Amino acid sequence: MIDHESDLIQVREATERLLTAAASLDNAATAMPSRLPGWSRGHVLAHVARNADALVNVLQGRPMYADAATRDADIERDSGRPIDIHLADLRETADRFQAVGAEPADWSRTVELRNGVTDSASRIPFRRWVEVDLHHVDLGVGYELEDLPEEFVTREIEFLAERFTGLESVPETALWSTDGRIWTTGGTTGGTTGGVVVMGRAPELLGWLAGRRDGTALETKGGPLPELPAL
Repeated sequence: MIDHESDLIQVREATERLLTAAASLDNAATAMPSRLPGWSRGHVLAHVARNADALVNVLQGRPMYADAATRDADIERDSGRPIDIHLADLRETADRFQAVGAEPADWSRTVELRNGVTDSASRIPFRRWVEVDLHHVDLGVGYELEDLPEEFVTREIEFLAERFTGLESVPETALWSTDGRIWTTGGTTGGTTGGVVVMGRAPELLGWLAGRRDGTALETKGGPLPELPAL
């Protein structure tokens, strides 16, 4: 069962970690490349701030973004700002998200995100947690997938495995974590031993599923490492 109140606490804690890390950057470091192709660290910070605004829109029944071009233009516009402006923006938008999350609401209702994607309102805080913590990793400032909370790693693997389930472009795939946990994904998920088996530590599995690592640290049997669609 999704506990949106607990997830809002996790979002707050993840945001504080991100703000602490970002506060160690100067303007030159903020302008340096992030781990995301074509994006500086400033682009990442701008995206995290604008995402908070976008998810406030979702919770309040408005379109997440006006359109894709506006989303991209806003990130580009804000990417080159001084670090102190980034920090203030991140703090203010995070506070707005928390304030809206604290308002009385029907958390079982269905909300619409980008590209016609729908979800339960109760999962929006977790989606925000994903944005904050994964993009903290993307900054390349010493926070790694191995540093993510175990609950986050488990739930995001489950979320991404579900996302790729039913995609015929992805073969039937079992994900075996070295700590004994198993997930299934792909076009036909009829069991945990059929198709391709991908084995490794949970952070490595998450990194591959989320497009943050190339999967070379993982082992496979039953076939090569499947190609996953971009997120």
